[in-house]
Amino acid sequence: MGGHDDRVSADSEVAGSTADSVAVCLVSGGMDSCVTAAVANDEAADLAFLHVSYGQRTEARELRAFEEIADHYAVKHRLVVSLEHLGKIGGSSLTDKGIEVTSPNLASHGIPTSYVPFRNAHLLSVATSWAEVIRAGSVYIGAVAEDSSGYPDCRPEFYEAFQRVVMLGTKPETSIEIKTPVIRLKKSQIVELGQRLNAPLQLTWSCYARSDQACGDCDSCALRLRAFREAGVKDPIPYLLDSKRFAY
Repeated sequence: MGGHDDRVSADSEVAGSTADSVAVCLVSGGMDSCVTAAVANDEAADLAFLHVSYGQRTEARELRAFEEIADHYAVKHRLVVSLEHLGKIGGSSLTDKGIEVTSPNLASHGIPTSYVPFRNAHLLSVATSWAEVIRAGSVYIGAVAEDSSGYPDCRPEFYEAFQRVVMLGTKPETSIEIKTPVIRLKKSQIVELGQRLNAPLQLTWSCYARSDQACGDCDSCALRLRAFREAGVKDPIPYLLDSKRFAY
């Protein structure tokens, strides 16, 4: 899955940018990462988009969404990597076809089967490595703590701790800030922010189960559908199932 590496500058700094003016943005292809990319586009002088595949069920569809979002923002500096070991480790309905993608229970506070064990630490490690090489000053990630799926590696405390890891584990002259602009927002507020920033939400893919058409029946679809409904905005992608049942 690393066939897009030729789009990355071979220099120690992204061509045409000054040190620390570049922002590495993790873009899965989903709604949260798309809106985070829109924030990064608004704040940073230059963007470098990173996409990570890890054997998830919809990895090809997510990659397509990443490329289309990157095209939308005319991002030249792109890196696509595969962390296939996460798929081999398993433990998640996203990577293990023997574990069913369960129907959503939006009232539940437990950790769903879609949780990929410690995934975001792996993603941030790749992003930090690339950021140090290209001398980026920040790494953006679209983690959401509240009104999300209850993943432990989406909590603000996790990112505060990882910031310390970045400070301790990089060169003394390296300065990289982990930025989580949507972490304290409700999903409906993320939709509203995306509207204000003209984020291309029509290009995103959130479904955990299908790649041809969003199922409307997994955790991610349910959270997204409820968010758009609460924001009073029509979701620009079609679903197999009626979104009205997630109005609560």
